[in-house]
Amino acid sequence: MQVGSLLQQLDPSHLTVPHRSLPPSSALLERGEAHESAAGPCFEKAEIQRQRKKGGLLCDLFLEQDNHHLNSRSPVHGWGYFLDCMESERSKRMGNACIPLKRIAYFLCLLSALLLTEGKKPAKPKCPAVCTCTKDNALCENARSIPRTVPPDVTSLLFTSNSFDVISDDAFIGLPHLEYLFIENNNIKSISRHTFRGLKSLIHLSLANNNLQTLPKDIFKGLDSLTNVDLRGNSFNCDCKLKWLVEWLGHTNATVEDIYCEGPPEYKKRKINSLSSKDFDCIITEFAKSQDLPYQSLSIDAFSYLNDEYVVIAQPFTGKCIFLEWDHVEKTFRNYDNITGTSTVVCKPIVIETQLYVIVAQLFGGSHIYKRDSFANKFIKIQDIEILKIRKPNDIETFKIENNWYFVVADSSKAGFTTIYKWNGNGFYSHQSLHAWYRDTDVEYLEIVRTPQTLRTPHLILSSSSQRPVIYQWNKATQLFSNQTDIPNMEDVYAVKHFSVKGDVYICLTRFIGDSKVMKWGGSSFQDIQRIPSRGSMVFQPLQINNYQYAILGSDYSFTQVFNWDSEKATFVKFQELNVQAPRSFTHVSINKRNFLFASSFKGNTQIYKHVIVDLSA
Repeated sequence: MQVGSLLQQLDPSHLTVPHRSLPPSSALLERGEAHESAAGPCFEKAEIQRQRKKGGLLCDLFLEQDNHHLNSRSPVHGWGYFLDCMESERSKRMGNACIPLKRIAYFLCLLSALLLTEGKKPAKPKCPAVCTCTKDNALCENARSIPRTVPPDVTSLLFTSNSFDVISDDAFIGLPHLEYLFIENNNIKSISRHTFRGLKSLIHLSLANNNLQTLPKDIFKGLDSLTNVDLRGNSFNCDCKLKWLVEWLGHTNATVEDIYCEGPPEYKKRKINSLSSKDFDCIITEFAKSQDLPYQSLSIDAFSYLNDEYVVIAQPFTGKCIFLEWDHVEKTFRNYDNITGTSTVVCKPIVIETQLYVIVAQLFGGSHIYKRDSFANKFIKIQDIEILKIRKPNDIETFKIENNWYFVVADSSKAGFTTIYKWNGNGFYSHQSLHAWYRDTDVEYLEIVRTPQTLRTPHLILSSSSQRPVIYQWNKATQLFSNQTDIPNMEDVYAVKHFSVKGDVYICLTRFIGDSKVMKWGGSSFQDIQRIPSRGSMVFQPLQINNYQYAILGSDYSFTQVFNWDSEKATFVKFQELNVQAPRSFTHVSINKRNFLFASSFKGNTQIYKHVIVDLSA
């Protein structure tokens, strides 16, 4: 504000003051006359009250100031002191006639404050050297980066033909009035997620004709006034990182010019505006290392008992069955209990009603059945398995047929018998010996439908080192398994494991030498659908975690390969490798909505992996 404009509002006639002596201000106070400070807001009320308590008015305050106040060369101070002292006399004699003088003093004090404030205001930012600025617009060319000194009042900002290729966070901070932003015909390759943060007034944004292949998610978040976006002339790669843009285009109210994909090949020249989120398959999974257990192992089984989840691991060298439980505080598996034996190869749990039993198969010292005593809180041996039949156990499978519980032991000795045992209410007794002298290495229980039948019936598949896998079918009349057929052209199969996809039954056949296979049940026989090289493999384990079907192929000579089922191709596709020494089994364990993979190792530590779901579009 100019000083002259303020002084012109004052009436000069009011500046004439009669020459007479002024009574002391205390006299006015004694008369009880009201006093109003001519200084108005220029003085604090607390100071006024202090002066009144001392018996004087504001002119006394002026007189009590240091001498340099009265001798100040500032005309404002001089007028303020003079008029304030003058007011006391004029108020006594003239009443309201002194009001114009109050106005003069008020304006002069206000003018003083304005002058002081004006001197403290920061200078407005100058236009950057690489830009051309007018009152509302700025054009920047040949800049190496986004300048930080653009005038804050601009409403339109244009960047063209610049050399920078990256725009960082908060690049346009301090431009609250910006409505139009054009970043066109540059070589921009990367823009940060918070580049446009704070531009709440932005209406139009153009990133046309740059070298952008993707845009970070939520880059337009907070741009509530945005009505037009131009992204043409960029080389967008329509992968999972751009899925969010397709979803944003589907619900934004802003007008967006048509843009096209440059990749991947299947989407080249596709209009991005026409894509949907269903066109992107961005959810992948992986097995991440979670925990190491410092001991070797062979078989691993998970089971539920009294509403808790447990894992039992067979340790061949210590001869123990180690039971683990989930630590809900530490979020790890910890020791729960153990059964001590010798050369333990399988620890198979079976829960009948509410009672837990464990079948412990050993290479030496015989095999036994243990019962969990809830009162003594320990395992108690209740039964020995006949040593004349089970000489060298290699695998155990449990199953239930018509409310009867069974388990079968595959015996790999020359003189042993693969035998089925049945629960009779007090213990397990020998129910059926399948065959002798075949050195069985694995047994698998599954239910399949045989044409022309429509109901699934129980079957067993025995793998042997001396013959092709043999399929046995359950005979309901005799309550026994009968030999039906074998799987042709599949010699030297170490193990067979089954899985189901959409009602179809498949098996994974493990071979130590040659190719392992995936086969599908066709109603009367299994048919080849996939071969997988598997030199040195002793386990090819299918397992399902939620909606994901996997098959894990272990090897004594290379990395463990994890395959994922491709529903369109109806085959397994390799997607991950795990470093497990001499793996013998892979087991899925589910606890508190967490999924784990236990990998046994005959030569190294037992490993635990966590099943992780990753969203590539996040």
